[in-house]
Amino acid sequence: MVLVLLLLPLLFLTTSTSSPSHNLSYPNFQHLNVKQTIAETKLKVKPFHTTKQPQENKKAKTETISEKPESGKLKLKLFHRDKIPTFTISRDHRSRFNARMKRDSKRVAAVVRRIAGASGYEAEEFGSDVVSGMEQGSGEYFVRIGVGSPPKNQYVVIDSGSDIIWVQCQPCTQCYRQSDPVFNPEDSSSYSGVSCGSTVCSRVENAGCQEGRCKYEVSYGDGSYTKGTLALETVTLGGTVIQNVAIGCGHRNQGMFVGAAGLLGLGSGPMSFVGQLGGQTGSMFSYCLVSRGIESSGSLEFGRESVPVGASWVSLIHNPRAPSFYYIGLSGLGVGGLRVPISEDVFRLSELGEGGVVMDTGTAVTRLPVAAYDAFRDAFIAQTTNLPRTSSGVSIFDTCYDLNGFMTVRVPTISFYFLGGPILTLPARNFLIPVDDVGTFCFAFASSSSGLSIIGNIQQEGIEISVDGANGYVGFGPNVC
Repeated sequence: MVLVLLLLPLLFLTTSTSSPSHNLSYPNFQHLNVKQTIAETKLKVKPFHTTKQPQENKKAKTETISEKPESGKLKLKLFHRDKIPTFTISRDHRSRFNARMKRDSKRVAAVVRRIAGASGYEAEEFGSDVVSGMEQGSGEYFVRIGVGSPPKNQYVVIDSGSDIIWVQCQPCTQCYRQSDPVFNPEDSSSYSGVSCGSTVCSRVENAGCQEGRCKYEVSYGDGSYTKGTLALETVTLGGTVIQNVAIGCGHRNQGMFVGAAGLLGLGSGPMSFVGQLGGQTGSMFSYCLVSRGIESSGSLEFGRESVPVGASWVSLIHNPRAPSFYYIGLSGLGVGGLRVPISEDVFRLSELGEGGVVMDTGTAVTRLPVAAYDAFRDAFIAQTTNLPRTSSGVSIFDTCYDLNGFMTVRVPTISFYFLGGPILTLPARNFLIPVDDVGTFCFAFASSSSGLSIIGNIQQEGIEISVDGANGYVGFGPNVC
């Protein structure tokens, strides 16, 4: 029996008990609207009043930070960096794409280095996001939160692979440029430094002590870092006030998230925002990364009520070597309704913590081990002989097409086969993407020389993804954004 749930035109979740070699009962091909997709590369950014604080403009707070909270649920609006004017360096799509791919390559390299640290993390590998210098910034998706009492609005990057929350703080020995005023602890009545002997301090990797106060230091793979004091502070999400949240107050920060004030860690560790909320939310959250070119914002929700009825669930796999990351079981890949002949061992997490498949909000493009990628790409090429290929690849992509002049094109479906039966079939816009505004589209997957597979945010776009950390599951759908 095959159960098919229609989410979007040609986006399906399937639970199948039939042989994986059989064709699936959804369309094997779909159509990509080339003209519309190219049009969506043009930036349509609405002004954001980022310098107004909640106490000065309460209406702005509810509009830019979150939606009205419901019982047992906290909901934030989620913005792609291209939707925030102060974060956008170029209005040219090709330039933005190239910058994104440079950030992405550094991100993947840092994730691989971090997981490769066999016994504990070296200082330079603690953390997860990597930046390519101040002129480009980092992070793909942002939320707006209030920090302190009274709350000061701040943009922060969300990162599913990080277990710390931090913002830049005054006095600023060394800080990068951000869109909002740098947070000043002296202006907050709820700020409280953490003592070195506290339980909270003991949970921080590479914690230090100075004058009785707990110090933190997070260094990243490209030399970027944040250093400062660990504190307990009040965080406001719309109308919901959360007290005694452990945050890093960064006084020395280099090369980090231009525009954003810091980072909201959503990893599975005890110091992440999810971990600290704990029983208040049941260690559950969901997010929907808004698709490129869509006017509306995405969402980030916390709490039991955020987990939808009707999702297709995949078991989380714990990796003691990288406990912050969300690993899932992937058994194979499909093209045009046919499973590509790839051994399941390629995606398996070994007893040594090597390989496996990570869901990551910070990585843009899905990475696959070379053997899996080559077979997957070749299967896609074999079913797209109707499309004109470009003479060479673009950036990290080796399979690109010249679709200039086309209105729509017919492409095969792309599917992820998960352990336990669920099959996720992507909309065409999640795997054939424009790299310029003149019709060059590329197959949005890349190979990795490491054994690690990463499902990136381009492939996650438009799909509601739920994490039930308490019970160990990741859910897909049934809602979209």
